[in-house]
Amino acid sequence: MRRSILVLTFLCTAVVVPAVFVSERSSVAAPQHGFSVKQYEEFHDVLHPLQHEALPANDLRQIRSKSALLVKRGRAIVKIGAPASVSEANKEEFAKSLTFFSAALTKFEKAARKGTNERLKTSYIAVHDSFESLADLIPRR
Repeated sequence: MRRSILVLTFLCTAVVVPAVFVSERSSVAAPQHGFSVKQYEEFHDVLHPLQHEALPANDLRQIRSKSALLVKRGRAIVKIGAPASVSEANKEEFAKSLTFFSAALTKFEKAARKGTNERLKTSYIAVHDSFESLADLIPRR
């Protein structure tokens, strides 16, 4: 009887543990926001909780603490320029939006380092809004 309980426990563990690891790995790798460009997805991973949790709670300390990562991921977007998936009709508008986004990142970076809370909030909102303009110009998955 004791041996059968041990065998049953072993079999259950052998089935459940790998299933947990597979489900964790797939949830981490899967895009959550539907962007067709990896850099946009990674930027939005940082932006989303700031926009929907920190900003409404006026948690500017949280926004400041994530500012370096947000800027780093934003610079990755600027670096890739216009993705191949941007239509010819939208290339000019995309270039203007990308320039505005880059400038907004620079102002946000300065405000996060040594700006007032009001300046931080204003510059963060500009980063968010300019990112949304860019994201509207690329196809979603």
